[in-house]
Amino acid sequence: MKLNVVVSLLLLLISTATCCPPSDLRALLAFRSALHEPYLGIFNSWTGQDCCHNWYGVSCDAVTHRVADINLRGESEDPIFERAHRTGYITGRISPAICDLARLSALTIADWKGISGDIPKCITRLSFLRTIDLIGNQISGEIPNDIGRLNRLAVLNVADNRISGSIPKSLTNLSSLMHLDLRNNLITGLIPTDFGRLTMLSRALLSGNRITGRIPESLTKIYRLADVDLSIRSSISYISFYINYAPTKKTFYIRPWSVLATLNLDGNKISGEIPQTLMTSSVMNLNLSRNLLQGKIPEGFGPRSYFTVLDLSYNNLKGPIPSSISGASFIGHLDISHNHLCGKIPVGSPFDHLEAASFMFNDCLCGKPLRACLKH
Repeated sequence: MKLNVVVSLLLLLISTATCCPPSDLRALLAFRSALHEPYLGIFNSWTGQDCCHNWYGVSCDAVTHRVADINLRGESEDPIFERAHRTGYITGRISPAICDLARLSALTIADWKGISGDIPKCITRLSFLRTIDLIGNQISGEIPNDIGRLNRLAVLNVADNRISGSIPKSLTNLSSLMHLDLRNNLITGLIPTDFGRLTMLSRALLSGNRITGRIPESLTKIYRLADVDLSIRSSISYISFYINYAPTKKTFYIRPWSVLATLNLDGNKISGEIPQTLMTSSVMNLNLSRNLLQGKIPEGFGPRSYFTVLDLSYNNLKGPIPSSISGASFIGHLDISHNHLCGKIPVGSPFDHLEAASFMFNDCLCGKPLRACLKH
């Protein structure tokens, strides 16, 4: 009889030791109570006293048994979505109770379309956070001013929301940040001048906002950058800048990044000439369309020139198409329409697979795929 009691007590102790603590349980239940999910039943599994086992989207640390990861995505290949034949939809807000999960390292509440309200300011006290992914909701308000306290943060993604205010100056304190995605919000103001302090950054996606001012020169010092998107496409506000403006040459140049593959500056007010070095850089997806670029398309294409996309449309470029383009290793899509180019379109690759739309609305381009050139 006594042995049975001892065994029962041991089992109880083991069970208690492997359950999430009551404080984490309360925080999760308060978080859930602020959300309404009518179609999938993803919170149906959030029952009982042990949130570390079989709670949908919740994971705990194997040693401490504290909640470490909340991963709730509204677009997923999980069977719960396949059975419902739909993506997810949640209304409500992110409760500040989330901040009571002191060991939380990843917070993903993505693509639920109807979640609104602010980002809880207390989130900046969660010192173990490595990921904040809130893409695809209706979250408003500002990015917390002291976001820079999260010195472990590697991913900050709040794209496709209604975030307003400016980029907090403290954001440049995030020394571990590798992925920054602020696209398609209502963010205004300047990019912090010391943006280059984010030395671990590989993606900087800021397009679709109302940012003004200049691209800070310090951005060119982030040698890990592989993807930069600063396109705006806004008639209300735009970025007016030079990249590393050189006053004596009235031009702009781009300091070579070692791994930069995508550079999208579409829809700004960039002036000056295109630097020749950009034609043989590591950039494979280059979009400089809808700016105020002048001068000629530079010569200098060669075996190191590899572009999946090269878009120079809607500028003030003049002169002929450089014959050296035919020496590029590869050009998949080329758009030089809506400029002031003149002369014969070269023959051979890549021109043999391009359509007329790539060359239209120039001053006097001729040759295939446009009209034939006049013989003198």
